[in-house]
Amino acid sequence: MQSGSFRLSLKFILPVALVWALLAYAVVPWVERQTLQWFVRDLDTRSQMLAAALQEPLQEYVPQKSQKKIAELFDRAVQDDRLFALAFCDTNGKLLYQTRTYPQSLGCQDAGWGQSLRQSMVSLPQGSVHVTESPLKVDGADEGKLILVHDASFIERRSADARKYVLALFAVLAVVMALLTILIAHLSWRGVVSALKEVLIRDARPAARRGPKPRNEPLASDLRSLLNEYTMDRRARDDGSRQWTPEKLRTILREELAGDEILVVSNREPYIHAQTPTGLQVSRPASGLVTAVEPVMRACSGTWIAHGSGSGDRIAVDSNDRVKVPPSRPSYTLRRVWLSKEEEQGFYYGFANEGLWPLCHIAHVRPVFRSADWQRYVEVNQRFADAVVQEAHTDDPVVLVQDYHFALLPRMVREALPKATIITFWHIPWPNPESFGICPWREEILEGLLGSTILGFHTSFHCKNFLETVDRYLEARIEHDISTISYGGKMTQVESYPISIAWPEADNGQPDVAACKQAVRRELSLPENHLLGLGVDRLDYTKGIIERFQAVERMLEDYPALVGRFSLLQIAAPSRSSLDEYQNFESRVRGLAQRINKRFGSGAYLPILLKIEHHDAEQVNRLYRAADVCVVTSLHDGMNLVAKEFIAAREDERGVLVLSQFTGAARELHEALVVNPYHIEQSAEALYRALTMPEIEQRERMRSMRSLVKDFNVYRWAGRMLLDAARLRQRERIMTKIHSHSRTSLRRVV
Repeated sequence: MQSGSFRLSLKFILPVALVWALLAYAVVPWVERQTLQWFVRDLDTRSQMLAAALQEPLQEYVPQKSQKKIAELFDRAVQDDRLFALAFCDTNGKLLYQTRTYPQSLGCQDAGWGQSLRQSMVSLPQGSVHVTESPLKVDGADEGKLILVHDASFIERRSADARKYVLALFAVLAVVMALLTILIAHLSWRGVVSALKEVLIRDARPAARRGPKPRNEPLASDLRSLLNEYTMDRRARDDGSRQWTPEKLRTILREELAGDEILVVSNREPYIHAQTPTGLQVSRPASGLVTAVEPVMRACSGTWIAHGSGSGDRIAVDSNDRVKVPPSRPSYTLRRVWLSKEEEQGFYYGFANEGLWPLCHIAHVRPVFRSADWQRYVEVNQRFADAVVQEAHTDDPVVLVQDYHFALLPRMVREALPKATIITFWHIPWPNPESFGICPWREEILEGLLGSTILGFHTSFHCKNFLETVDRYLEARIEHDISTISYGGKMTQVESYPISIAWPEADNGQPDVAACKQAVRRELSLPENHLLGLGVDRLDYTKGIIERFQAVERMLEDYPALVGRFSLLQIAAPSRSSLDEYQNFESRVRGLAQRINKRFGSGAYLPILLKIEHHDAEQVNRLYRAADVCVVTSLHDGMNLVAKEFIAAREDERGVLVLSQFTGAARELHEALVVNPYHIEQSAEALYRALTMPEIEQRERMRSMRSLVKDFNVYRWAGRMLLDAARLRQRERIMTKIHSHSRTSLRRVV
């Protein structure tokens, strides 16, 4: 037996042995006393019977003083192996008759002492004896007393034997009880292990759930509840105790995912290299995904796999299509995947953005599905899945799959890397089952996403929609209370992870807010005290730009005093401009801006300042700090990080956020002026209220929102997903160990 198993066995044996030793210590003296009493009572009875038998002949012999007959009588009596000696004393205490074995030290007692039967134990040099004195009466007169002496040394021997037997019995019982305790512990441990295996197998390998319930289902249920409570408690502690910073995120990787490899997959690359007459220029694209994920990768290192779309991207990479980024301080690897024009057209512009994008956004644009686009989508997903396998240096990396461009990739990676932990985050809304049912390949998309270990959405509402969609179109087991889906022998955890931004550092060198206000108004040829609203979006029909312009128009109609004093600066980064729907939308935006400017503009004043061009992060940040109002009127949005970026930029605690109720951000930023963008009058009133809001109210609202965005930043978003991944990986490893070592471990316990 190994020393560890021996020590484990001692934990069961020693307490039992100690209890039995204490019990024996208390019981053995009691047993000795009881044994002594039993034997003394036996001798008392024997003495009484013998005395009664000797009474009749002695009543005849004593008056006759027949010494010979008395001697013969005594000699016959002492033939009993217990009777040691006999004697007879007269009423004066004189010893008249005795056997040769009678101890002289006993002699005779006082006459008065013998008036009744007396019995006692007497210790002599040769050992203990039992003495009985029985009075002898003849015709009612006392003649003396008969003394019977029994050998009592056997009592000590029997007591010693009884002590040995009792101690031996207790020793045997202690051993038996210890063995029974170990056996019970063994069986109980086997039950616990079996229940734990059942919990892990049924959670991690959902195909097992379709069988009958196990015999230990109550214990398994308790363990499952305990694990869930522990997970929720630990998550609460993590959320409450951690200050989510890049360093803390790196600490999570070291502590929770020690040595684990992190891979990110997205269509949009975090840095684009453009070839210009002056050489390669590097820029970051206008993308909420990049805004959120890029700081995480700088904190975590790893590899980011993305489509290389820049004109200088091929020049910047090495022979393995890799380049270290960011350029100023490289901290992770960007692996570029190349797509042909035909592949990009079918995969990105076709199925992803003419099909899935309008399908998932309630913006009343009809989705377009083509078989050729679907085929390209499948091929490109496989291309990126192959790149993940190539970049993975282990068989169990942590893969972060980003957005709707790669709905099939989780299943493809799962088939190639079964041990991988795949976290898929869906950055756009998920529609209800009826809307999603439009897609001709709905089952394939759902099956692809269910290759994920964790599937994340911005809000619990989107999670609910996804669960209901799976329930409608796939034969899957759904646990609504713990938000899991079991399909194809694998389990997917569906969770809400509200995305956020990286909170700016205190000494990041940002220009003063007042200086930004002056500089931006000067650049836009606006008066110094001119009221400025700001919209920052991609030029996309889901962003509510048309409705925003209409709200400005209605406000100027209702409050003509603002004409000439207010302008809306709309930054609209060109996006998907090769698609007809986006070209038509751009024409509508330009036409509406021109009409409003023509109606309310005069001289150099324009109420709508439309900038359809790309702005880098620093330029946009200056505009955030210069604006009096930031207007976000998305018709349907997953989160919308513009709202949070505006809040983070305003350390002066000034400015007002007008926010669409159809964004994920509206579920968090309750101090914003939340509007229905389809309700033009409501949006116009909110815009006017924002422009006229007292400074003290602005500060109260902005202070509350800044505190929330600072605490619930992008590192918390990533940290929660990675912590959940770490727990699932740990659970899977425990299950594997239990499968391979449970029998050996159980034998070692014994």
